[in-house]
Amino acid sequence: MNPKIGGIMNRFLIILGIITCCFTNLLAQDTFAFPHTWKGIWKGDLEIHTAKGLAQTVPMELHILPTDSINRFTWSIIYGEDKEAGKRPYELVILDAEKGIYAIDEKNSIQLEAYFIKDKFFSRFEVMGTLLLTSEQLVGEELIFEIIAGKIEPVSITGDEIVAGDTIPRVKAFPINVMQRAVLKRE
Repeated sequence: MNPKIGGIMNRFLIILGIITCCFTNLLAQDTFAFPHTWKGIWKGDLEIHTAKGLAQTVPMELHILPTDSINRFTWSIIYGEDKEAGKRPYELVILDAEKGIYAIDEKNSIQLEAYFIKDKFFSRFEVMGTLLLTSEQLVGEELIFEIIAGKIEPVSITGDEIVAGDTIPRVKAFPINVMQRAVLKRE
């Protein structure tokens, strides 16, 4: 092969490689980044369970949509048939996406820290004596929404002893009274 043509081909392949890497990187950021891949209007039924079984089923929606701000998305939750009375017009705030740190801004002076770890979105907080753990996870074409709740007063405190020469730490166990779960599908 002509050395001049070989040099041109090498430069072409290098440039093509750079363009491919840049395009792949942009695609990966846009396609696989939370919350961008979660955008949409999600609908399903929220089931509320206690130890006695299914206590209630309520229609539910979760709207995750872009806003005018690059770091905010709607995170509107709608419970029940009455879409106005049942609407919680929250916003998802991106605080530090690289570290997986977000917040749910309830738009009423309450802002809950939230964390994206692996492929799940979590928030844990206490309100009026109840400890809640929320999680959302995109599984295929479904968004799994869960809330686990129970009183913040421990039901037992164990440990805090020395056993066979080892200092055992004090451990508090907390009750779980309610599990809410919805399997939502994008509209």
